Amino acid sequence: MKFKRNLYVEDVLLDMVPLINCVFLLLIFFLLTSNFIFQPGIKINLPKAVTSEVIQENTVVITVTADNRFYLNETPVTLLELKSKLEKASNVEPILIKADRDVALSKVINIWDFCRGIGIKQVNIATNQE
Repeated sequence: MKFKRNLYVEDVLLDMVPLINCVFLLLIFFLLTSNFIFQPGIKINLPKAVTSEVIQENTVVITVTADNRFYLNETPVTLLELKSKLEKASNVEPILIKADRDVALSKVINIWDFCRGIGIKQVNIATNQE
């Protein structure tokens, strides 16, 4: 006696449209959120130099922006506050001056002369390598 089984094999189709929709929604989400992430920091355009060197030491950074604002280690200060803080600090050597390329040279020279006047021997100016 021969038994016959009634097996029905159905063709299963996987619908790709919802998967594609999810991928596109994730793509749009990441594209939109990446545009709104702001990098913290002070925006300056450093001058370019051919003979610049990389400094690996812990330095005190004085930043001068194009609109003549001063920062001491990314903290906004006035020129008078900058001078008083440098005078009061005991171990501030070496100093790195990051000045925008549009800043007047006299501002950088004033900071440099003041640092040398209070006894700081190592004053560097930040540049980009060409």
